[in-house]
Amino acid sequence: MKRQSILGCILVLCLALGFGTSTSLGQAVYGSIIGTVTDPQGNAVAGAKVTVTSVTKNTSEETTTNDSGNFSVIHLIPDTYRVKVEGSGFKAYDVASVLVQVDTTVRVDAQLQVGAITQTVEVTSEVPQLKTDRADVALDFSSDYVEKLPLVNRNFQSLLLSAPGTQQIGWSHAATENPQGSQQTFVQGQHFSGTGYELDGTDNQDPILGIIIINPNLDSVEEAKITLMNYDAEFGKAIAGLMVASTKSGTRSFHRRSGISLVVRSAGRLSRINYSTLAITRGLVRPTGSAKK
Repeated sequence: MKRQSILGCILVLCLALGFGTSTSLGQAVYGSIIGTVTDPQGNAVAGAKVTVTSVTKNTSEETTTNDSGNFSVIHLIPDTYRVKVEGSGFKAYDVASVLVQVDTTVRVDAQLQVGAITQTVEVTSEVPQLKTDRADVALDFSSDYVEKLPLVNRNFQSLLLSAPGTQQIGWSHAATENPQGSQQTFVQGQHFSGTGYELDGTDNQDPILGIIIINPNLDSVEEAKITLMNYDAEFGKAIAGLMVASTKSGTRSFHRRSGISLVVRSAGRLSRINYSTLAITRGLVRPTGSAKK
């Protein structure tokens, strides 16, 4: 009986540690929005409804403020969000654009004004990005930066060279054990294997060679973050730096890339179709321009 009790306690402890670890690691690819809601006198407003809506995906997350007027919305995919706060007896408070990045927390405080809930106070200025909740030293790269920066060989890992205190060494592993083209870069004078890599919240570092496992295509990267010091304890195995990346997800809009072309074989001849203009007909994507032989 005693042995069964001990085994039961061990099982419960393992489950608790497992859930805690998954939550901690998952935060590496997400961001959060926190804030405090007050009335004109600065008193906390409890029970206010907070709606966070993705501008690109039109998906929403809802929460309410606690007795202290605080709220938090976690596990947000990096994106631009609209934050709306509604409280009984107050005008709605609407922030049109809040940028959430990988592994960051954005604070949105709202001071509500007395009035009908049908009235809205719209905030058009950007939310200050000064970090007061953490002390990490990091560089953030949006998808626009990743696509347009002149990176060496268009290699994702070349972003590391944008950070101060980095140096690429002149050798690399053989192609047979490094088909992904991982680069060896010293960060803060530390060995290249001391740099940790995370992709979409999962460990992306070879435990033997110390190099990146999946070197993502630049067009697939939504955002990248390079942390040089004071990163969270969940990344404790990294002693030099940390490179975190998240890949793109779908939106509610159809996107195209200009200059994309497709070589097709028709009637024994090769033709190049220019996809600079696309049309959607009955759910199919069709080129509207003429084919070039």
